[in-house]
Amino acid sequence: MERREFVKKSGMAIAGVSVATSAMTNLNIIKNIGQTVNIGVIGTGDRGGGLIPFINEIEGIQVSACCDILPFRLENGMKQVNGKAKAYKDYRALLDDKEIDAILVAVPFSEHSKIMMDALSAGKHIYGEKTLVKGYDAVRDIIEKKKNYKNLVFQTGHQYHSSRLYTSVVEMIKDGKIGNISAFESQWNRNGNWRRPVPDPKFERLINWRMYREYSGGLTAELCSHQIDFANWVLNEIPKEVVGLGGIDYWKDGRETFDNIHLVYNYPSGVKATYTCLTSNSKDDYLIKVMGDKGTIILDYTKAWFYPEGKPDKPLGNVDGVSGATMKWQEGRGIPLEVSHEDPSKQALIDFKNSIINESEPISDLITGSKASIAVQMGLDALYTKKLVSWQSEYDDWF
Repeated sequence: MERREFVKKSGMAIAGVSVATSAMTNLNIIKNIGQTVNIGVIGTGDRGGGLIPFINEIEGIQVSACCDILPFRLENGMKQVNGKAKAYKDYRALLDDKEIDAILVAVPFSEHSKIMMDALSAGKHIYGEKTLVKGYDAVRDIIEKKKNYKNLVFQTGHQYHSSRLYTSVVEMIKDGKIGNISAFESQWNRNGNWRRPVPDPKFERLINWRMYREYSGGLTAELCSHQIDFANWVLNEIPKEVVGLGGIDYWKDGRETFDNIHLVYNYPSGVKATYTCLTSNSKDDYLIKVMGDKGTIILDYTKAWFYPEGKPDKPLGNVDGVSGATMKWQEGRGIPLEVSHEDPSKQALIDFKNSIINESEPISDLITGSKASIAVQMGLDALYTKKLVSWQSEYDDWF
């Protein structure tokens, strides 16, 4: 299939959206229709479909519509829904549905910006999966447009930003538990080709869009973006420059995005943050190390450990900032920090619902998501050009 025909058939270059009424007319005020948020899931693949069961468990929000251009993906998404939901093949029709208060965008990376811009015009609250948008211009445009829709909640789907474990750890760090931060070391390693099964070759680029640069930011956007967002959050800074190397060195299967990446970001404070993603070795899987002159905190998906400089001879009597944290040393890992928390993805959806109902700003908002998006694009530019890429002063004017 020629690229032009593929794009036309896949809907990956849909131009425009016709909204029957103005955004203010379309916008449902949640408090006037009860405390239930009706959400439409746009993109019911692995991520979008995987979030529906979490939404089913949350009081005050329900999936009322699903949309996907692939019939079998749409069918699978609809099967996940508790209760009644409408099925749409065209996201524009879903946006025209006045009963939908909010949307969850979980489509290929290249399509985020178009759908989110149209959703703002349609007066919908937005939960936009990470990485927020692809490219610098898209970041600028979505920030500028959102200024005209201050009544709409816009949350970026960096779910660890909502994790109560992660927020507790950030508080510990900012309270000085590890001292002055020296560095971040992060990895997200897997051993597999990162492909999804394709029932028919004609769906290859639609399903395995992560392998193709036109649609994807590869490992940097799909995985490292979470950890980049975390470093920005902890430091309350944005990186001033980045260098990186990567390649297609193991999976010789026609992919265009790299199968391994190695990035180093430099922050204004002098802190360096390194990110490694492999697809040919899964040792230690996902880890973030925040290293300071008084200690190190190590995070995985749902657990954390504190490793003070100079291993103590006896259990510590207190671990500041984490209520109920255990003091028992775990050999090779440090002191486990036990914080009661929900699954990060579920917590992020709870936070989204609460922000809509309470008319409050989400913790992972458009601005934090946009800064992470710029950092991701800087990393991609560094990888593809093999040059140092710097933050440009014009980006500051967008916020």
